[in-house]
Amino acid sequence: MKLIEMVTTILRRKGPEVFSVPPHASVYDAIEMMADKHVGALLVISEGKLAGVISERDYARKVILKGRSSKETRVEEIMTSSVITVGPERRIDECMRLMTDNRIRHLPVVEGEKVLGVISIGDLVNWIISAQEATIDQMENYITGKYPA
Repeated sequence: MKLIEMVTTILRRKGPEVFSVPPHASVYDAIEMMADKHVGALLVISEGKLAGVISERDYARKVILKGRSSKETRVEEIMTSSVITVGPERRIDECMRLMTDNRIRHLPVVEGEKVLGVISIGDLVNWIISAQEATIDQMENYITGKYPA
């Protein structure tokens, strides 16, 4: 496992499940879904296409701090509509750089107009941990003579 691997590797491991809401959904319903699914963001899908992302951060900054009602506010009113996406062949290290530089935690994976999945900063951290563990195992096996020739 290396950081030069492609996003598709993470999606295969994680699975293709994508949690989404329509733009007209209430923010309350979106936050409830995030809690139920144990995720920090949802894709906003309109007519089968990615329209935006709504995150817990959007909720905190654009609803709570503004004194708005989550049951009366629509997702489309607070979502991030200028979404940074990557293709399935993007390298993991490039995704880490994009997320760090843009201070985002979720990166939709899109091919054409089709959403293939979402990778989170947590997915990338887990990938790095797995890659480090694999490297350590290989080194231990080499040092102890268990390394396959």
